[in-house]
Amino acid sequence: MNRIDASDHYEVTATGQTPSLLVVVLDTNPRAWQALGPTLSISAALANILVFVNAHLAFGNDNQVAVLAAHSHRAVWLYPKSPNNSSPKSSSKKKRFGGLGGDGDVEMTGVNGSSRNTKAAPLGTSANKYPQFAAIESSILSSLQALIAETDSSDIPYTTLVAGALTTALSYINKTALSFAPAKPSSTDPNASGTGNNNGSGGAAAVAGAQQAPGLHARILVVSVSDSAPSQYIATMNAVFAAAHARIPVDTLSLSPHAAPTFLQQAAFLTGGSYAAASLNPRGLLAYLMLGFLPDAEARQHLLQATQDRVDFRAACFCHRAVVDTGFVCSVCLSIFCEPPPADAGCLTCGTRLALGHYGSKPAVVPRRRKKKKKVNGVGGREETGSATGTPAP
Repeated sequence: MNRIDASDHYEVTATGQTPSLLVVVLDTNPRAWQALGPTLSISAALANILVFVNAHLAFGNDNQVAVLAAHSHRAVWLYPKSPNNSSPKSSSKKKRFGGLGGDGDVEMTGVNGSSRNTKAAPLGTSANKYPQFAAIESSILSSLQALIAETDSSDIPYTTLVAGALTTALSYINKTALSFAPAKPSSTDPNASGTGNNNGSGGAAAVAGAQQAPGLHARILVVSVSDSAPSQYIATMNAVFAAAHARIPVDTLSLSPHAAPTFLQQAAFLTGGSYAAASLNPRGLLAYLMLGFLPDAEARQHLLQATQDRVDFRAACFCHRAVVDTGFVCSVCLSIFCEPPPADAGCLTCGTRLALGHYGSKPAVVPRRRKKKKKVNGVGGREETGSATGTPAP
């Protein structure tokens, strides 16, 4: 064609949408949901989250989703199911919390509307549900029911293992991102280096491939109903710093008016995510999810996201695991302590000898020097008024 009209022709290839991975971390602490039960039950919240997940998947054919349950002592996969999940216990040991499955609440049914006590019908039997949506719903409901059945009500703390859920989510994101990464050029390819054919076009292609856009946009959404545990401060902040280094936003939606996720506020601020508190109206969970957390990292560059007017930057001490406003920091390992160490005591983390110096001593008060008064025409000023003009001479 170029020989006919002597013009250059270029092929325009259509570029597809970048896949987006959403990892939802659901706080399933039984005590927190029991306190929130009169306002919002866990089954109603789960129904809203399923609608939000389906909306995320409907935005693109390549979009993916994963759901984690941050429980009292562990993090459990709800979707996709972990291959080493243990079998659930007998139904006689099932515990209810947050009005799940009772007291006129939303019944957690299977794929085709069957009861939770019966096995779910095979996928594809219901013509009213998209197969992928039905598979996700069936997996989440069955995994959550098994988790409830294995929960022992004798020892349930008030806090949740959020640090373990964040670490598991980051590992899953890293594993998924590797499958979307472009293939590395082979060492035997003559076009991989600049000495090959096409005047070094292979080397330019390698540089362009290294600078291309990421193959996957990933983010984490934490639906929190409990307080941040001071004992998990170190593990939580390590996960937050890893997410910030990998440019993975950590969004947080707090539902309970009785809890304040201090460390998750810092996570949203440090990773460039969004933080919202729906404690005034937890029943509007779906509105918060659809309007505030549905856009991915690429779409947020063109939108005005909600920002935090205040961020609680308090840290937890390494000695008593308590949240402190003012602490003492080791100059070597940056460990935080709520009380000053004794004289010539060592750091509890690295063992370095610590010294406070003159901390707590009153500053020395230096008296102010009196200034000499200037003379005007050889005559000094009046001391009473401090005026520079002297008494007129006869």
